[in-house]
Amino acid sequence: MAVRVTDAEVPALECVGATVVPAGPEAAQDAELVIVLGGDGTLLRAAEIARPAGTPLIGVNLGHVGFLAEAEPDGLTQTVDHLVAEEYRVEERMTLDVVARDNGTQIARTWALNEVTVEKAARERMVEVVIEVDGRPLSRWGCDGVVCATPTGSTAYAFSAGGPVVWPEVEALLMVPLAAHALFARPLVVSPRSVLAVELVRDVGEAAVIEPEGPGVRSEPGALESERAVLWCDGRRRYDLSPGARIEVRRGELPVLLARVHDLGGQPVGGEFTDRLVAKFDLPVVGWRGRSGRSGR
Repeated sequence: MAVRVTDAEVPALECVGATVVPAGPEAAQDAELVIVLGGDGTLLRAAEIARPAGTPLIGVNLGHVGFLAEAEPDGLTQTVDHLVAEEYRVEERMTLDVVARDNGTQIARTWALNEVTVEKAARERMVEVVIEVDGRPLSRWGCDGVVCATPTGSTAYAFSAGGPVVWPEVEALLMVPLAAHALFARPLVVSPRSVLAVELVRDVGEAAVIEPEGPGVRSEPGALESERAVLWCDGRRRYDLSPGARIEVRRGELPVLLARVHDLGGQPVGGEFTDRLVAKFDLPVVGWRGRSGRSGR
C-alpha cells in the first residue's frame, strides 16, 4: 500500500516510507482515499485537494466537535481495519458554486462545502442587502450578514445563526440572515435547483469591487470601511466587497465525496446522522422506548 503525505504535514506526521508531495489537487490524483487527521477546519482544507480529483475523504477527529469526521481517536484502529478491508461506502455531499459580479462582469468564482457568507466588514455598522431567490427580489435586510449553506453546512455557521438542521441526504439550499433588523427575517430552505443572490445596496457615488485578501490587495477609494462587506467561503477563502457587488450561489457541479465506515446498511436512512447529532451535542434521549416499545406497533 502506497502512502502520500503533503509536504506541509511531514514534520507533524513523520511517516517513514511515505511519498512526499506538494499540497494541491495533484496530491490526491488517482488516490483511493484522503485520510484527514484534525477537526472540521482541517477537513475543509483537505476538501480543496480531494474535490478536483474526485477522491473520497475520511476524517479522524482531533478537534472539538468534529461533525464531518467519521472516527474518533479511540476508534482509529478499527477505522483503519475497515479501510484496509475496503469495508466502506462513499457518499456525495452537495457543494455551492459562487459567482460575484460587478455591473454584469464576473469578478470572482469560487466554491464551498459548508457555507458562503456575506458579512459586514465593520462591527459598528450593519450591511444593507437585498436578497433574491430564482431571479425575484424577496426582501431587503439591514443585518450583520447572510449565510447561504448546504445541508452539510446546516450544523456549522448556519446552525449558530438559528438555521434549521438538515439531514445530509436532503437536497436543499439554505439562506439564513445574521441578526437582521427586519420583521421578515427567517431562515429559508429552497430547492437545490434554485439560485440565491445577495446584492449589496449601493450608495450614490460608490463603486463595486471584489478582490481576494492578501498581498497587493487594493482598497476602493469611494467605499468607506464601514460600508464594505466581506465574502467568506467555508471560513477559508475571503474576498472584500464594496456596495453594488452581487453574489450568486447555486448548487455546485462537483460534490465532495466522504467515505463512511459506519452505517453500512444496518439502520434506516438518516439513522447514523441522528445518532451523530445526539452524540456531538450530548442531546438528552433518556426515556425513549423506540418502535418496539410503543403500543400497537
